[in-house]
Amino acid sequence: MNLLAVGINHRTAPLDVREKLWMSNDEIRKAVAALKGNPFSECFIVSTCNRTELYGTYDDKGNAGAPPDTNSLKDFLINLKARGDAVTREHLYTMSATGAVNHLFKVASGIDSMVIGDIQILGQIKDGFNIAYEEKATGNFLHRLLQSTYHVGKRTRTETTITEGAVSVSYAAVELAHRIFSDLSKKSALLIGAGETGELTAKHLVGRGIGNLFVANRTRSKAEELVAALGGKIVEFDALQQMLGQVDIVVSSITTQKFVLTRGDIQRAMKERSHKPLFIIDISVPRNVDPEVNKIENVFLHDMDGISSIIDQNMQKRKSEIPRVNEIILEELTEFYNWFNSLQVNPTIHDLRTHFEQVRHEEVEKHINRFSQEDRELVELVTKRIVNKLLHLPTTNLKNGSEESEEEKHKKLSIVRSLFGLHKERSKKE
Repeated sequence: MNLLAVGINHRTAPLDVREKLWMSNDEIRKAVAALKGNPFSECFIVSTCNRTELYGTYDDKGNAGAPPDTNSLKDFLINLKARGDAVTREHLYTMSATGAVNHLFKVASGIDSMVIGDIQILGQIKDGFNIAYEEKATGNFLHRLLQSTYHVGKRTRTETTITEGAVSVSYAAVELAHRIFSDLSKKSALLIGAGETGELTAKHLVGRGIGNLFVANRTRSKAEELVAALGGKIVEFDALQQMLGQVDIVVSSITTQKFVLTRGDIQRAMKERSHKPLFIIDISVPRNVDPEVNKIENVFLHDMDGISSIIDQNMQKRKSEIPRVNEIILEELTEFYNWFNSLQVNPTIHDLRTHFEQVRHEEVEKHINRFSQEDRELVELVTKRIVNKLLHLPTTNLKNGSEESEEEKHKKLSIVRSLFGLHKERSKKE
């Protein structure tokens, strides 16, 4: 299997190193265009904030049958971004054949991600493959490999719970709110802080269908940007007290050295709201909300310790699913390997002859009673000769493909197997 993978990820390099090899879509296009034909017959690139990986198949007719030089490929990735001053060969890894396939399947399943169960990576793999397809850098082998990769990702998400449960602070905060109020469409939320964490929290709230969203930020322009993108209403930062009497959920996430909400603030708000329950999530360090607030009746305060506990529990649940994911990967790896082996010449010739012989035998059995006993041996002999003559030229052509590239061989064998349904025949036997 002439497949190579070269890459960098969170296991081999820190963020300040691997981000230097991140590629935009345009850069990926240029890279696959440069690599196709020399040294790869097919190739594609996946590039995210946590990894940049190159996958390619090579023709064993070139370079005396030897694979491409992996150091040259590492240098290509480094020099493409002119990052030789910060990135070295030691930051990159290489894999080949089934090892490379196994690695890609693990990436697609989410178990090789920095956050186990990452649901975005499969889409990023598809994006990388689509770019290569548009650049005509993909062929029969990679199409089948990516089909199997998508299947791994789909099975992982449908047959395991590895993607379930919040493992980010913002998502855990919203999940916590959803536990308390199962129907968020009838509730109102006040978001204090429009920074990165606040923005992610707002997105999750909107995604959960929050009824009304109010945003307060010390810099009004940031709140305006967030509301313009996600909807909701802006609340002046000095008008927080008035809003506390109207909302059901408060999420606070700003950087400050003093409490944004004090016990007195909440006590006054509870009187205004006739002690209707108020759910507060403080996801800031240092804390934004006075912990004494938790002593007020019908006020439920959760801080980063509580959120972290939820995240830890969910992460342990995800980790417990890894053995099942590995089983799925092994099953898909075996199936892909069987497919690849089936494309070799001898198995294809064998399966083709078996298919023709089966058809011949069934037809003879169906009509043999129409012949006299002394003619039946002649029918067997004649029909077998017909099959041999029909298969002689295809068999010869399949065997005499020594001058063809690996891509041409795979394409021809795949067409033969598809035309005669040989993949299905092999599946039935197995």
